[in-house]
Amino acid sequence: MSRWIAALPLVVLALLAVLFAGYALHRNPQVVPEALVGKQVPDVSLPSLDDGTAKSIREAAREGPVLVNFFASWCGPCEIEHPVLMQLRASHVRIVGVAYKDAPTNTQAFLSRLGDPFVERLVDRDGRAGIEFGVSGVPETYLVAPDGKVLAKYTNLNERDARALTARMLTGR
Repeated sequence: MSRWIAALPLVVLALLAVLFAGYALHRNPQVVPEALVGKQVPDVSLPSLDDGTAKSIREAAREGPVLVNFFASWCGPCEIEHPVLMQLRASHVRIVGVAYKDAPTNTQAFLSRLGDPFVERLVDRDGRAGIEFGVSGVPETYLVAPDGKVLAKYTNLNERDARALTARMLTGR
């Protein structure tokens, strides 16, 4: 009997491993939860990277459709995505950048090195705005309509996404 009791932790561990392996095999890593899509953008104000003045993301959207891009200087995929953001900016797409859990000096250096695609640069040093948006990791980008409704969420924007976003934002649909 004591052999079975001693083996019990190993049996439980093996069952948990099978359970998690089954989940991982049936889970699509490209699927990103979109809980905010179809809802109002959170009413958060963040300090500007430029001068520390509080800026409202919702107010920025009222000027026309806007992309809200959560990024960080320490994020490898953000650096890969950056040329797509520069392409969007060249197409006159308005992008608000939110530096997520990043030191402002590192953010400035990142934008100086790669270029600055943003009409506004905001700082989410503690990640609270990211929590409000439901950010699961950076980079994540939200398309926000002038009425404040979140129309779409993207993770790791690519050129195909950029073409679709440009058409959608310029036609207003």
